[in-house]
Amino acid sequence: MTDPKISAAITGALSAFSKYDSFNATALNAKFESVFSSDDTFLKKVDSLDEVFNDNPKLEELHEVFFDLLLVNFFSEDVKKLEDDYLETPEWEKIEEQTLDRGTELLNLLLYLNECEDEDIDPELEDYLKEFLLVDEDEFQDEYRIYEPVIANQILVESPAAEIAKVAGTLPDDSELKELFYPMICFFQNTEPTEAEKSAYADDAVSKSFDMAVLEILISFK
Repeated sequence: MTDPKISAAITGALSAFSKYDSFNATALNAKFESVFSSDDTFLKKVDSLDEVFNDNPKLEELHEVFFDLLLVNFFSEDVKKLEDDYLETPEWEKIEEQTLDRGTELLNLLLYLNECEDEDIDPELEDYLKEFLLVDEDEFQDEYRIYEPVIANQILVESPAAEIAKVAGTLPDDSELKELFYPMICFFQNTEPTEAEKSAYADDAVSKSFDMAVLEILISFK
């Protein structure tokens, strides 16, 4: 099974990517749906996902964010078919070790959006940083380090998109948020943008196809 929100996010991402790139990613929607909805083990699904991207290198920049979507789908759908404590078993621990270098910080944001839905609250940047990531707590200094560029620039949720893009361009190449910074801030600035507002975000995007695909994932998933 595929979580309906994940299906919507995949469709939205491929459509947005295709709109701002010469590659027609929407043609792969059925292939991705097949991977996500299969009854294979998680690692076999990862292999199948990697195969789709290996066969379509023009879509490579979405590879790791789709891994995040696959993982969230596993948490929301696949675990229903497993033991209640599966995520605490040695088997899952081994899988975590094998995939430690996969995915992006988009995973945390998607999990936060799930929590917002569960608690019936609207997503807000300050809430995400302080209540979900707990960046103010001493024991969560890794999160503080990763999100420091966002913490230092929270004012951007009230700024023009051009300013968000300008700051995104100054982040060091090794920053774990460099690619996600623009679509993440744009999302928290407006979680329900109109088509006209999306076009305005695209005008200032750092990488139109990637930024708008990620933004569409967040909007669709919410």
